[in-house]
Amino acid sequence: MDLGLLERKLIDRGEPVFRLRQVWEWAARGASGYEEMTNLPAALRAALTDELPFSTLDLQDEAHSADGTVKALFRTADRHPVEAVLMRYRDGRRSVCVSSQSGCPLTCSFCATGAMRFGRNLSSSEILDQVLHFRRLEALNHLVFMGMGEPMLNLDEVLAAARRLPALGITHRRTTISTVGWLPGLTRFVDGVEEPIRLALSLHAANPLLRSRIMPVNDRYPLPAVLAECRRYFELRHRKVFVEYVMLAGVNDSREHAHELAAILDPKIFKVNLIPYNPIPSQSERAGGGATGVPTLNPTGFFDGSSREAIAGFKAVLDAARLPSTVRLTRGRDIAAACGQLAAAR
Repeated sequence: MDLGLLERKLIDRGEPVFRLRQVWEWAARGASGYEEMTNLPAALRAALTDELPFSTLDLQDEAHSADGTVKALFRTADRHPVEAVLMRYRDGRRSVCVSSQSGCPLTCSFCATGAMRFGRNLSSSEILDQVLHFRRLEALNHLVFMGMGEPMLNLDEVLAAARRLPALGITHRRTTISTVGWLPGLTRFVDGVEEPIRLALSLHAANPLLRSRIMPVNDRYPLPAVLAECRRYFELRHRKVFVEYVMLAGVNDSREHAHELAAILDPKIFKVNLIPYNPIPSQSERAGGGATGVPTLNPTGFFDGSSREAIAGFKAVLDAARLPSTVRLTRGRDIAAACGQLAAAR
């Protein structure tokens, strides 16, 4: 819901200031509409239902994976597409991956979102409404800003949304903001955020020439400067930085690449998350996928995913260097909901 507009509506009606808190508390607990808010006067519930949409987003489609993952496609009021994902794990974790922008202007070559036309930054209410959609399905406890967009390009709205997440059951320590290394936003995050929100760096290559090839942002903000900010984050908060590393066959997955990565990452500061590459569906397949049909996935033609043997060999080098690492469990690949696959058809 648009909390700013809600506040103005309540003021215009002469309602007491606590009404805003009451409405938000109901929404955060998973209410599906104003009519459920029984401690609000009936006349106010009716007026809000008539005058103020309960969500800033219009749900267009929902796809369900065999592993329990759910992907939602929304449209903003001005019709920009936004995707968000609910990931369910056997240990009870319920993690939401949300978008901070419609599309992304940074064009990482292995990411489907980077191939979209960039729309705009999302408001904090539009970010929260992605989470509230899934909160209406079940209780949540983790969240990652790893969907569409670069969160550090929209930091104020991202933080405004993140600061409301504890009311939904998602603590700051279970909230992660990911960046490809947009340095101005990262510096602001390190200097200005007091909450213990986690930081993740989308790195994918330690060699500068290779990283620039697959992540153009590296030309503008070279990796050494980005890593220096990550080290400052650790020094100020004493919390490790997660490093995301997508495994691309023949591109960044050799043992030499692993040695390069281990050479630049301090094991006391960084933990590496090795991510199997997720094939990107074609534009026509993305347009045709939906809740009742599973899109057929095919590689981009430029990248293939690393073999299990290559991933194991890469990890063995990191293990020998005592650099903590894990291999991410892929969720939602069959509905194009996995890491790097979000790219809603316009």
